[in-house]
Amino acid sequence: MSRSPRPRRRLLTALAALSGLGLIVASPASAAPLHQEPYRPQFHFTPAQNWMNDPNGLIYYKGRYHLFFQYNPSGDTWGNMSWGHAVSTDLVHWKELPVAIPQDADEMVFSGSVVLDRNNTTGFGTAKNPPLVAVYTSLVKSNGVQRQSLAYSTDGGTTWTKYSGNPVLDLGSTEFRDPKVFWYAPTRSWLMAVALSDQHKISFYSSADLKHWSHLSDFGPAGATGGVWECPDLFPLPVDGDAKKTKWVLAVNLNPGAIAGGSGAQYFVGDFDGTKFTADDSGPYTAPSGTALQDFESGSFGDWTASGSAFGSGPATGALDGQSPVTGFGGRAFADSFHGGDAATGTLTSPEFTVTGDYVNFRVGGGKHPYRPGSVLDAQPTPTGETLADFEGGTYSSPIGDWTATGDAFGTGPAQGTLPGQQQVSGYLGHGLVNSFVNGDASTGTLTSPAFTIDKKYLDFLVGGGYHGVSSGSPTAVELLVDGKVVRSATGSNTEAMDWSSWDLSDLQGQQARIRVVDANTGGWGHINLDQVVLSDTQAQPRSAETGVNLLVDGKVVQSATGSDSENLDWASFNTSAYKGRKVRIQIVDADTGGWGHVLADDFTVAAAPARSVLQRAHWLDYGQDFYAANSFTDAPDGRRVMIAWMNNWNYGQAIPTSPWRSADTFPRQLSLKTIGGRIQLVQQPVGELRTLRGAATSIPATTVTSTTRQLGVRGGTVELDATLTPGTAERFGLDVRTGGAQRTRIGYDTTTGEVYLDRTASGATDFDPTFAGTERAPLALGGKPLKLHLLVDNSSVEVYAENSSGEQVVLTDQIFPDPSSTGIGVFADNGTAKLDQLKAWQLASIWK
Repeated sequence: MSRSPRPRRRLLTALAALSGLGLIVASPASAAPLHQEPYRPQFHFTPAQNWMNDPNGLIYYKGRYHLFFQYNPSGDTWGNMSWGHAVSTDLVHWKELPVAIPQDADEMVFSGSVVLDRNNTTGFGTAKNPPLVAVYTSLVKSNGVQRQSLAYSTDGGTTWTKYSGNPVLDLGSTEFRDPKVFWYAPTRSWLMAVALSDQHKISFYSSADLKHWSHLSDFGPAGATGGVWECPDLFPLPVDGDAKKTKWVLAVNLNPGAIAGGSGAQYFVGDFDGTKFTADDSGPYTAPSGTALQDFESGSFGDWTASGSAFGSGPATGALDGQSPVTGFGGRAFADSFHGGDAATGTLTSPEFTVTGDYVNFRVGGGKHPYRPGSVLDAQPTPTGETLADFEGGTYSSPIGDWTATGDAFGTGPAQGTLPGQQQVSGYLGHGLVNSFVNGDASTGTLTSPAFTIDKKYLDFLVGGGYHGVSSGSPTAVELLVDGKVVRSATGSNTEAMDWSSWDLSDLQGQQARIRVVDANTGGWGHINLDQVVLSDTQAQPRSAETGVNLLVDGKVVQSATGSDSENLDWASFNTSAYKGRKVRIQIVDADTGGWGHVLADDFTVAAAPARSVLQRAHWLDYGQDFYAANSFTDAPDGRRVMIAWMNNWNYGQAIPTSPWRSADTFPRQLSLKTIGGRIQLVQQPVGELRTLRGAATSIPATTVTSTTRQLGVRGGTVELDATLTPGTAERFGLDVRTGGAQRTRIGYDTTTGEVYLDRTASGATDFDPTFAGTERAPLALGGKPLKLHLLVDNSSVEVYAENSSGEQVVLTDQIFPDPSSTGIGVFADNGTAKLDQLKAWQLASIWK
């Protein structure tokens, strides 16, 4: 059972209590007809309404695929967890059925699996009518303990009875969940793979009757361990189609800490002997050798220059006062900015040196606070100009007149700092500020300025609070109104640390405008903070809050890397091939004073090959942001292995702008193992039944593009694309989908890094959570040869299957929320030429019609 990231786990008991009382309720249904609502997927499964997460109990039984799933029958956010149910005869068209296994007063029904007990080992059925048995995690509402329980069905999965002898496996743990059970013929026994989530282990158990379980072994920690392990799946596959050569695949889902951030799914290929799983690549990692720039072993920083107090007077040789144990550094010493704790700040900068190699490799740890382009390390003076409001008085008066408040969120005047129940607010100037946390996040309202004339280039202001943009439907935002229309907007970033924001008003000179501060959100971070509103000819720059390592060229940051909120140092790499012969510097920066506000670094080395981090060395089922809780069907016809996943991410999953449902599943994928470049790789393809949705094919002739984007003679909001592109001189090339106005979702190839990328920064609505907009990347070497792209584009998602000429594959899945009219498809090349060799497109029919 996957659920909210660890910072929210303290809410679990409260949520459980609320769900038991029926207090988590559904949001109002959309006015649009069912399955025709904005963003509703047309060929991906979604429940008719309410919240869904992990797929559960996937099984093929008597001609139907059964998809059970984590479901909240009473609302569109996580809670009341029960098993929803849908069935299909073709993996494409789904019929939703009533809730299969509901929560009750004592337990929520978390994730698990379903098996057909053919030999009636449980005694729940008969020899002639063997039962379906669900093995699920029971969350005890009173104490949060997770234990494994049974339910059974003798009517084909429609109705279920919970076993009176539950639980069947209980360790007394709050981190023990998601059993995947299957019949293991060699020992004629049931086997279970289940997650010891916070230990990063998968435990294996054996049973003769599904009721009594014996521990066999544990696997892990291994691979990526930046978050809890969940939803394991273990299954055999033939290698290269040879039934005599079989390997086992262990899928392990991870939240947070996946390759694209937040939730994700990794896999291990290896052997299973009925007792123990052994991964093929379990040996230690050695980074490429090279020439040392700095290893901090001399006992001093040498010619590296420290500023501030964070790095102390020299390298650390272990954890500092108040710091957890530090691991992963080389030798005996490393740079550590925890001197004085997280509140200390500073930099450690190398002298200039001439780039002679293709890569600079190094180890980095500590906080995950990335560098933000445009941010500055040094404190900036308040922009000069016309102050429209500084909120220092007892009322909302200002130099341009009185501001008008509605609702109850803004009170009768400015707040004098932090309000009751609020985290510490920082970054405002003077004593007063606008703060809509009056009476907490549940309050709503607006605060609107008098009209003023735009006569300077910028409007600068300090903003903080919730990240709920205008397109979210329930914004916490600062808006600029011209002729009553919103022409600019800004939000906080889910933090009480206020920072500068700036709007370029060059195109609005001479016009009358108003500022409106809006709090329409009653959920988490449902408030907005504002201070020091200035019309100025100077653009305010946000303060840096980074913890990381930067590569500086001409004083500018060109590449950066951070830790992962861990005291373990892991390998990272800068690609310096473009800067050979040029002078550069390395700067280690700690500009953050909050949690994990420090950085660790060691072993800077010039090398011919890049060092690879644990995340880069792990095997990922999907490199996108929206592929989690992956699981496969039991007993699928012809022995094929079909996988489906939750197409969402716990970073923002409860905030996506859909209604009356929230969350979809990926389109089912068929899995195989192939030997590619001497390595066994898991290969995925959409199940062939997708072809039943195709309309007539449209073929686009070959075309060459040079430093431009060209729209193609095909459009589609729900479309399948098959394309081949050949790199030329372009730095980046690829396809744009769901284009229109300023919107596009870009699927490209970066020749400078050797990566496929999926860019959704301009894909439509992105302002409902600060972690949503971004670009995901996956390594795929082309060697100048063609790139094959197979794309599935739906109303709110893109699935990318990318392959090189050797058959090596990477897959990326992302949600997108474009305007319905944004249906264009284009080809692009940046800074050079590329060729679209062929493109074939099929419009895909809706599965709901």
